[in-house]
Amino acid sequence: MNSFFALLISVSFIIASAAKTGHVITFRSPSLYPESFTWDPKSHNFIIGGTRDQKLLSISESGVAETLISDTDLPDNSSFLGLAVDRRNNRLLACIHRIPTATHPSPFNALAAYDLKSRRRIFLTPLLDKNDQNPIATVTEIIHPAAANDVAVDSSGNAYVTNSDGDFIWKVNIDGEGSIFSRSDIFKSHPVDLTVDYHKCGLNGVVFISDGYLLVVQSNTGKLYKVNVNDGTAKTVNLNKDLTAGDGIAVRSDGVVLVVSQHKLYYIKSENDWDEGVVFDETTLDVEGFATSVVVGNRKRVYVLYGHLMEGIMGNGNREEFSIVEIEENEDKEDNKWLFVLVGFGLTYFLFWRFQMRRLVQNMDKRVA
Repeated sequence: MNSFFALLISVSFIIASAAKTGHVITFRSPSLYPESFTWDPKSHNFIIGGTRDQKLLSISESGVAETLISDTDLPDNSSFLGLAVDRRNNRLLACIHRIPTATHPSPFNALAAYDLKSRRRIFLTPLLDKNDQNPIATVTEIIHPAAANDVAVDSSGNAYVTNSDGDFIWKVNIDGEGSIFSRSDIFKSHPVDLTVDYHKCGLNGVVFISDGYLLVVQSNTGKLYKVNVNDGTAKTVNLNKDLTAGDGIAVRSDGVVLVVSQHKLYYIKSENDWDEGVVFDETTLDVEGFATSVVVGNRKRVYVLYGHLMEGIMGNGNREEFSIVEIEENEDKEDNKWLFVLVGFGLTYFLFWRFQMRRLVQNMDKRVA
């Protein structure tokens, strides 16, 4: 079955289309350089975290920015990375990360939960490699400390945090108790191109699928993994192409999964519960804007965040404006996907028929001989 599927989709082709933008939201927040954002369906606002200070902003659809939370108790120079809204419990979950520096040689990784009504912090859970380790100690290796990158929440309020440096996943339950959830060998089973600048960035974007598993993107391999939330077992999702430098991930209500990278937005669909999937469309993005996150807002509208992150990492910018941009799907590509599949099915059937006929003729020749 796998070989049949691979052959079927191999005859399809994808041409990346230029981004068809809809609603553009420009907001002001000097030197914020955000890496992630999420959609709050209750307030109908976006929530964005800064990488240069310890504050979270609420951004309206008209671009009005308001400080939602300012957590001055967090370690200096720490950043907000992945964000997720726990709708059932009206909480915001936020990944906290601080890279080691000369003045702060120890890394710091944690998951914070904030009540969206009172805006108070519920818990701050250090994310460790070993349960008995000091929260401010080195989490994996001295050279490659862990990085709490993205977070997803399931229907019971459990949070799952990707470690993009250590290639494993933490779990934090609704009470704030943390543990290592999945350290599957499959996460390190694919080759990494050491010549690319993102080769150290492993597990990245994560999303919860209601059927009881996570979908996780791995930046340095372009792979997509399906992870069981009951036992942490993982498998590689067979795709027709790699998700090069994949970063953030989101899922629409119709089941289409979206993966964003600096260069492209990928549209992916599966018909067999994500054992396999098809990248049926790609949209080119503004490279300078450095998109790192994608969310689905009202009415399946897809937005990417242009946070100009690399400019902020290099430390040579004082940008004041950033943008959230709606990316409209090319409807013709959605229709063409099924045309490609039908063509692939026809060609596969023809090749299979030829193979069977050849074997039949060979068997008949042997009998005659």
